[in-house]
Order: sequence, then C-alpha cells, then structure tokens
Amino acid sequence: MIDDLEYNTEREHLIIPEYGRHLQKMINYAKTRETKEERDKVAKAIISVMGNLQPHLRDVPDFQHKLWDQLFIMADFDIDVDAPYGQPSKEEIQARPEPLKYPQSHPKYRFYGNNIKTMIDVAVSWDEGELKEALTYTIANHMKKCFLNWNKDTVEDAVIFDHLYELSNGKINLKNSDEDLSDANSLMRTKSKYGGKSNSNKKSNKKKYSNNRKRY
Repeated sequence: MIDDLEYNTEREHLIIPEYGRHLQKMINYAKTRETKEERDKVAKAIISVMGNLQPHLRDVPDFQHKLWDQLFIMADFDIDVDAPYGQPSKEEIQARPEPLKYPQSHPKYRFYGNNIKTMIDVAVSWDEGELKEALTYTIANHMKKCFLNWNKDTVEDAVIFDHLYELSNGKINLKNSDEDLSDANSLMRTKSKYGGKSNSNKKSNKKKYSNNRKRY
C-alpha cells in the first residue's frame, strides 16, 4: 500500500500551478487524442473549466484570448488545435521585458529632497515680480524646515541662502536680503491631533461669542 503513494516531488511539474493538477492532466489527455476534431472538442471543454475557475475575470477584455494562451502554455506549445485567436509564439510569450530605467539623481544636499531642484527651476523661469519673490522665500523656508528636520538644530538663514544660491546656479541670490526667514519654532511647530485649535482656544471663542450675544 505504501508503494502506491504519490508525492508532489515525484509528479510532473505544473507549468501554471494555479489551475491545479487535474486541469494539467486534462490538457495532457487532449494532446493524446488522435483526431483534430476530438482535440478541439476537449480543448473547448478545458477552456470552459478554466473560465469557471476564474469568474472574476469574465468582465476583463480579451478574457477568452488569455485562457487560450494559457492552455498553449500548459501544453508546452505542443498541441494541435484550432484556437480562435491563433497559436501564440513560444518565443514571444517567454521573452523578457526590457529593464526599466530608473532615474538616477544624486543631489548634493540630500536632506532637501529631490523635488527642491524642480521648485527652484520653476522659480528661476518666472519673471521678476512679487509672485517670484514670494515663491523664492517659500522655497527658502521649505529648505530651512528640511534642514531642521535633518539636523534637529538651529540653522542660520545665511546657510540656507548660500545653498539656494548654489542650487540655482547663482540665479537666485538672497544673500543681501533684509528679510528674515521664519523662525525654527514656527517651522517645526506640530499641529494638534485633529489639525484644529486647542481646547483652550475653543473655550475662549465660545466665551467671546456669548458676550457678544444680544439680550432680548
């Protein structure tokens, strides 16, 4: 009795394990049919079973096309049947896609992030005026906040201005500016849990509204 036991390690390798061994045996059986009419009949029955195993794919475009391709794959492309979409090429199915090219950016000041250079380039492209000045100081304050997140210590505005001058290739110069950036406490101030005002502010507001209420 022990000699009749079968182990998966001794069985045939499953090309697409998701369909199970019984479906693989059905495909192997279809390959052994002598006439093409028989093979076509069995192949269509197998496609029907494969569709029932994946009902969530019924609304996917080219669902039947995918099933026929999988049938040829599990048959190792060695089955002679009339598929409605033709027999796929083994080389095409097994071809490896081209490797993706990931952007390689190595900024000098990594604690500012990769997007800061894009923001600076946008500011440089703007015409001189109040909007460009506001954007420039917004970028500088953002750089200061990033620096404090990385260093957890104070930083002089002159350091931020020097870095901004360098990253903009000398096109943004705030070194002689009389305006200071936001202080570290205001930049690093955390909001409350729900992003609203504290309870004390809410109480004071309620009191203020009650005092202004008209009496009749």
